Amino acid sequence: MAQVAVFCGNRDRGCPTLDVDEAAPADQRVVLTDDFGQRVQMSAEQFRSPAEEAMAGRLDHV
Repeated sequence: MAQVAVFCGNRDRGCPTLDVDEAAPADQRVVLTDDFGQRVQMSAEQFRSPAEEAMAGRLDHV
């Protein structure tokens, strides 16, 4: 798995991460892991929608 982002500013345990698993089936390659170790796997296309919403500022209120 290739790490794309760590969301707490450091790489210590407990930080949510965004990874890409090139060995996984296409519909499970994007992996979001929360700070409790729970994972959500989705396709790049599924991830694109919330990523575009965030880049456009439509998630700033969250």
